[in-house]
Amino acid sequence: MIHSLAEVQTSNIGNNTTVWQFVVILKEAKIGSNCNINMNVFIENDVQVGDNVTIKPGVQLWDGTRVGNNVFIGPNVTFTNDKLPRSKAYPDQFLKTKINDYASIGANATILPNLNIGSYAMIGAGSVVTKDVKPYQLVVGNPARHIGYITETGQKISLNLEDEHGNKFVYENDRLKKLEE
Repeated sequence: MIHSLAEVQTSNIGNNTTVWQFVVILKEAKIGSNCNINMNVFIENDVQVGDNVTIKPGVQLWDGTRVGNNVFIGPNVTFTNDKLPRSKAYPDQFLKTKINDYASIGANATILPNLNIGSYAMIGAGSVVTKDVKPYQLVVGNPARHIGYITETGQKISLNLEDEHGNKFVYENDRLKKLEE
């Protein structure tokens, strides 16, 4: 469903994707299936969005942004693609930012360019991400710092790899696994 008040120039939108009012999607953007693109979102040309992605209001995805599958992007998340921006001065190529599968980015977070946000990572609301975030990491603050881990089901795990019930986990090879008794 594409709302009548949206301006969608691309034909590269998957099945069952909803585009709400006041959204602008440029001609070369690629949007997957079963996405929910809320109102007041802008998506530039060199952008790829996977399947089952939620993009909340007030988000702009600039050239070079790659969004994996099952990603959540909260309201007013800010992406950038140029470390030294100047009016009317454009780089030969914009920097890339990759948001991997199942990552979640909280409201009002700022993501600097040329970063990789790992699978299942969670970025807290209002955080300013200045460096890569590894899979399953939970980061918060300005600049964002690693304060724990998050499971695939959204359970918070401490830096010493224990949950609130004392269950122990191991983090190796960019995977988080519960230790069996």
